Amino acid sequence: MEAYTGFATVYDRYMDNIPYDDWAQNIKVLFEKYNMPMEIVCDLGCGTGQMTRRLKEMGYDMIGIDVSYDMLMEAMSQEDSDGILYLCQDMRSFELYGTVGAVISLCDSMNYLADTDELLQVCKLANNYLDPKGLFIFDMKTDSYYKKLGTGTIAENREEGSFIWENEYNPDTRDNYYYLTIYEENEEGTFDRFEEEHMQHAFTVDEVKDAIKESGLELLQVLDVSTMEAPTEDSDRLYFIAREVTK
Repeated sequence: MEAYTGFATVYDRYMDNIPYDDWAQNIKVLFEKYNMPMEIVCDLGCGTGQMTRRLKEMGYDMIGIDVSYDMLMEAMSQEDSDGILYLCQDMRSFELYGTVGAVISLCDSMNYLADTDELLQVCKLANNYLDPKGLFIFDMKTDSYYKKLGTGTIAENREEGSFIWENEYNPDTRDNYYYLTIYEENEEGTFDRFEEEHMQHAFTVDEVKDAIKESGLELLQVLDVSTMEAPTEDSDRLYFIAREVTK
């Protein structure tokens, strides 16, 4: 079952609790802290473009990259998507026409990487396409978050549709699987059913630090997303901020 196909058309509806405005402000603060000029920003795993559009509104020239054609179609259908270049590419092999001031990847897109080899590959690509002193900023859900989520079922019913989320986390492999069943009302008044399977991986902080170092990037900071301070053992989501240093 391919991920983000049937889910793409209803993603924003059911993910309406995500604090996109706060996260966009966090990124702006980090850009300013590390003197990232108002240049081109590449958003890896941009999905429906929620963060991409917010950063465009802040004045950045945006490129959005996602492996899901359906998610990109949703992104491009938005009224405020004009001026954003969207590319349907896999983040593990993405290509740009030139360098950019920053590469970002938010909303746990990097957790979809299966192992440290794939993580290293993305870090190397980001480094390759960054301007001198450019920034690579990404977030990741932690092992602590997935353990709290555990194994169980979440269901939500709304007037226009419903979904069932079956979650399964293996703390030994740090792989998290979730199986989505979506019922969406169609024009005939009946309901279409979509099924998707997603897998995310929890990387340790040391694994991420090693990948950043091996890629040639310099790690600047690791932050708890919710507090913008040093992470704790209970942190659910972390920012990793790295910089290009070799050009």
